Amino acid sequence: MSRFTSSIPPSYFDGHYADDPDPWHFETSAYEHAKYDATLAALPQPHYASALEVGCSIGVLTRALAARCDEVVGVDVVERALARARETCRDLGHVRFERAQVPVEWPAGLFDLILLSEMIYFLDPGDVARLAERVRHSLRPGGVVVLVHWTGETHYPLSGDEAAHAFIAASAPFLSPLRHLATETYRLDVLADRALTAPGRQP
Repeated sequence: MSRFTSSIPPSYFDGHYADDPDPWHFETSAYEHAKYDATLAALPQPHYASALEVGCSIGVLTRALAARCDEVVGVDVVERALARARETCRDLGHVRFERAQVPVEWPAGLFDLILLSEMIYFLDPGDVARLAERVRHSLRPGGVVVLVHWTGETHYPLSGDEAAHAFIAASAPFLSPLRHLATETYRLDVLADRALTAPGRQP
């Protein structure tokens, strides 16, 4: 398949979920579960007031994240995935889900943790810049942003490394790299409010 040159449309994801309720094997993949564990371990704080997970899919990571947060908002572009996410988290009253095509659409509210996992590389560079602006206006002072992306070859507009570099560059006016983890298959970047990482401040 040739590489996408612009942001991938919702129909692409609708097609994947029409063929398989868990097309990326979030529930069963050892890779996914190891990545989820690493993501949670990389969070600088043990607890957060409000978290936003962009690209929540069927809610597997959302459920784990909910144990560390007072409120979690999960966003995805596929209603079929969101229906399953709501079922996955049906007993968690502090978790809610919204359908949105990011960055054109964005949930209301302010968050002290924003998770962008395996989704930035679906966007073209212009939309990555727009995503950074969305994050800028919805991140609370002292907030943290986490990026996680597979680094193998893709047919998406960006590779995992390109996606991370593009977002880090676009968010540089307000976010500073705090932690970085690179494995053979994925990279994880934790970015923090520049006020949090200023000299003399401890994350």
